[in-house]
Amino acid sequence: MIKVEEVSKKYGGEAAVEGISFSLEKGKIYGFIGPNGSGKSTTLKMIAGLVFPASGSITVNGKKVERKIAKEVAYLSELDFFYPTFTVKDMIAFSATQFPDFNMDRANELLAFMKLDPKKKLKQLSKGNRGRLKLVLTLARTAPVLLLDEPFSGLDPMVRESIVKGLLSYIDFNEQTVVIATHEIDEIEMLLDEVIAIQNGQIVAVENVEELRESKGQSVLEWMKKIFA
Repeated sequence: MIKVEEVSKKYGGEAAVEGISFSLEKGKIYGFIGPNGSGKSTTLKMIAGLVFPASGSITVNGKKVERKIAKEVAYLSELDFFYPTFTVKDMIAFSATQFPDFNMDRANELLAFMKLDPKKKLKQLSKGNRGRLKLVLTLARTAPVLLLDEPFSGLDPMVRESIVKGLLSYIDFNEQTVVIATHEIDEIEMLLDEVIAIQNGQIVAVENVEELRESKGQSVLEWMKKIFA
């Protein structure tokens, strides 16, 4: 599904990602974990075709990643990308014109689930509600790859757990691969099949979550604390 081979990326002469390699399988949920500035976001942007590696190669479904890979990759940015004069409904309609795989029925279901007012202007939304809208726009797509960069940033901790559980209803596990880059582990641990720890632009460890629990008796959070100690 996704293959990253010996990929490096620099910004201003400083390495953001350095010689990383990994493969991600169809139908799994992966967690990219690590401290801020570790290279998680840069890796997701390269898979999404938003920035390009200085060396190495990235393929999605056997296709070399370029700008047009957006047809197969739904990317949720940590940053806002809204038109402030739009309403929530306007933003949904605009996204539907940009992506042929945008499912309007699913978008409306997600709006109700996220408890968003479709008539509300985006400039009037709180940071948490803008975060919910970004999840709606991403999960409404049926793209084979979903990349979520800090998807719960700004969300009230009291509602994160319910939203995480709800996400399970809107992911097609037979067809989609999901990658979640985050440093917030508690809420998403129940979702993950595998975790990839990134630090200083390099992959420092990879674990199957079920094996981690059964063989080592550790939660992902406990494992993460040891890795980044």
